[in-house]
Amino acid sequence: MRRRLLIALTVFATAAVLAFAIPLCLTAATSRTQQLVGDRTGDADRFAALTVTADRLGDTRALTMEVQRYHDLYDEPVLIVDARGLPIVNAGLDIHDPHVSAALAAARRNQRPATVTRLLPWSPPRVVIARPVGSDTHVEGAVLITASTTTARTDITRVWAIVAVGAIAAMAVFTALALMLSRWVLRPLARLSGAVTELTATLPKPRTPATVSRRHGGPPELRALAGSVDSMAAAVAEASLAQRRLVDDTAHAMRNPLAALTIRLDSLEPAIPAHATATFEGASSEVERLTGLLDGLLSLAVAEHRDFDPATAPTPESCDAAAVVEDRIDAWRTAFEDAGMTLTVTTPTGLSAAGATAPPADPAIEGGGAGVSAPEPHEIPTKSVTAHRTAEPVAASLAPTVAEPIERTAIPETDRAQAAVSADVLAQILDVPLSNACRYAGRGTTTRVSVDTGHGLVRITVADDGPGVPTAELDRLTTRFFRGANAAAGPGSGLGLPIAAALATSRHGSLSVRAVDPHGLAVRIDLPAHPTRDQS
Repeated sequence: MRRRLLIALTVFATAAVLAFAIPLCLTAATSRTQQLVGDRTGDADRFAALTVTADRLGDTRALTMEVQRYHDLYDEPVLIVDARGLPIVNAGLDIHDPHVSAALAAARRNQRPATVTRLLPWSPPRVVIARPVGSDTHVEGAVLITASTTTARTDITRVWAIVAVGAIAAMAVFTALALMLSRWVLRPLARLSGAVTELTATLPKPRTPATVSRRHGGPPELRALAGSVDSMAAAVAEASLAQRRLVDDTAHAMRNPLAALTIRLDSLEPAIPAHATATFEGASSEVERLTGLLDGLLSLAVAEHRDFDPATAPTPESCDAAAVVEDRIDAWRTAFEDAGMTLTVTTPTGLSAAGATAPPADPAIEGGGAGVSAPEPHEIPTKSVTAHRTAEPVAASLAPTVAEPIERTAIPETDRAQAAVSADVLAQILDVPLSNACRYAGRGTTTRVSVDTGHGLVRITVADDGPGVPTAELDRLTTRFFRGANAAAGPGSGLGLPIAAALATSRHGSLSVRAVDPHGLAVRIDLPAHPTRDQS
């Protein structure tokens, strides 16, 4: 590629230099030729005037002296003839020379003189300049000068040499710039190719060689880079497949021994003496923790697998986010009540039932998204509520009266908070912040869940007014195995939020954790809205 690039740049530079140098040289030669012809034509006209004067006076001595002096000074022969072609003054010319005779005959007939061609460094040493003597209507003879071109050709050669030196210097500069440009262009390409090659060397060797780049042409450097990228892509695909196989194998290899160990521990429980009960319970807890950790790792591996693409899925995923939220609230309500906490929900924008008015925005959560409202919540009723995840529309207005069932009003389909995610995945995501709030918010606290829509997003916020976490730990809560200072002593593996974040990201959404003013924690889930019939 470098050679081709240099050749292309050099050709363009050469064409540009020649396009400037050649016209400049020709212009200089034409100008010098015109100067020579003009000077000698003026001399011939002066001799013609002197001839007319000498013919009127009948004395040619002054004319002869002037011609001879000119010949001695410039070493250029001069011939003056009368109307019959007989020489009047001859200074070094052969009158019988055919070129001389033809030029004199044309001048005596008062014909337009032949144009002198442009002088070049290799032009003839002399040119003929002939002028008539007398007026246009009465020609009395002719003057002919054989002008030397030596000086003119020397000047032209000097100008051409200067132009050539300038052109060579310009070509040298252009060549240097071409080298620098080619190195500047190809250096990152070479580094990228080397980095890809080094990275590929650290990956498992693919079973089948990459052949994508062989179907394309191009410069050698680009073909080499394409080959490296193809090899890396094959190696990465092979490594990803091996990772998925490892996850599957680990699941099958570890689940059965753990299940058998749990059964054996359960069967041993009646035979455990009193002094060993604490040890037995500790071993059982470790087995349960290891089982939970394995389940979390497997869930995280599945969540981080990016083969799923909502845009290309055979059946586009969608669900009513408000229905899923209400379903999960119903599922967690008893756990929150047992923990002495309050669980509330807000109606999403545009989901208000007939006659209901959306409450004002809640400024408690820091950094609320622009254009997304956060209405005041209403308490969940204490009685059992039947959740409808996908069938019936969900009422957005939750009555604040305690111990009364929720009244549901049918809402048009176009007003629902339709999210481009399946109900199962959204429920799995929501269970994580609800579980954390139930575990760590503390007795007497309130957890608020809101569903809002806007800007092509469905936003679900789970916020509590518990003790929260230190600001320095907020960005690390979605890191696998990290547990905050307030949760380090309790149960858990530190994989819940990473799994939820991975699931949201795989559906082209996001999950973020923010602090609540004055205290508490908010988990915000942003998912793409499913396009309605009007939008599609």
